[in-house]
Amino acid sequence: MLDYLIVGSGLAGISFAEVALKNNKTILLLDDKSQNSSRVAGGLYNPVILKRFSEVWNAKEQLVLMNDFYDRVEGKLKERFNYKMPVLRKFFSIEEQNNWFAASDKINLAPFLSTKLISKKYNSIDSPYDYGEVLHTGYVDTALLLDAYRQYLLENDLLREETFNFSDIEFLDSGIKYKDIQAQNIIFAEGFGMHKNPFFNYLPLDGTKGELFVIKAPDLRLDVIVNTSVFILPLGDDLFKVGATYNWYDKTAEPTEEGKQELLERIKEIITCDFEIVKHFAGVRPTVADRRPLLGTHEKHKSLHILNGLGTRGVMLGPAMAKALYDHIENNVPLDREADIKRFHKRYLKGLTFGQP
Repeated sequence: MLDYLIVGSGLAGISFAEVALKNNKTILLLDDKSQNSSRVAGGLYNPVILKRFSEVWNAKEQLVLMNDFYDRVEGKLKERFNYKMPVLRKFFSIEEQNNWFAASDKINLAPFLSTKLISKKYNSIDSPYDYGEVLHTGYVDTALLLDAYRQYLLENDLLREETFNFSDIEFLDSGIKYKDIQAQNIIFAEGFGMHKNPFFNYLPLDGTKGELFVIKAPDLRLDVIVNTSVFILPLGDDLFKVGATYNWYDKTAEPTEEGKQELLERIKEIITCDFEIVKHFAGVRPTVADRRPLLGTHEKHKSLHILNGLGTRGVMLGPAMAKALYDHIENNVPLDREADIKRFHKRYLKGLTFGQP
């Protein structure tokens, strides 16, 4: 009998898989490539919400676990995914500079916000008010990470490429049976696909569509990530990832003309050089209204668990939330109340009246 059957091989799924393998557990992943938000993500990690100058929830803990996770996976797969790189916030006024310095005086933000203005002039970017530097930042090449980890899983017979059929679950005294598989636990890490899950679709996962570009701009010579109304992330060879839009109504993963025009307008507000759109892509982020993940165990079926709602910060949240869920299942460590799906207990009870399994 397997220890864990994991449904989904995005950032959430592989994060849990790696935690389980590290602890010598047996696993199998099922995935049909229907969800792409992890693959097309910007991949940035940044411990500060720059719009509001506030700390990302549990940022210090997440950064430690994130770096340990990616170091271990890079060593295992002999690939590089994690690129440490400064994030510079461009200032548009003296008032923005003052707000930055006020934020950097706060105890929780001081480790992350440099008090030294960056006055370097980058080609094709007008910056009369300079930049502020966010510390402990960078990006993860999520597409390469997911491809390499998927290949590792396939080579070790730990992945089946198939669509999960919920009606095939049989509940046993010691776990579940799914077709020819017996497992003590199922981890559902389906991203926005959770809406098709009859056991957890009562949870308020409200996907947010994001669109991004890869552009080619030979005259834009950046060796840092610039963050303003969009981020501009250097990939090398004059290529830059730029994003992202936020659409709360369109739940498709297809690029749109509206998203294209919005990104073009924002890019032209920041850079003055010519550029070419090399790629335009989109995905639906698994977001939750209260900006907290969805972790926990089904209230009736104790072999069913969920790891979802990583939103826009999956590269930071994934490893920490996977460890938290694993420790909860294996060692009865309480989940953080802000992330525990028990916060939606009333929604679960309401769902029961409509035949929720």
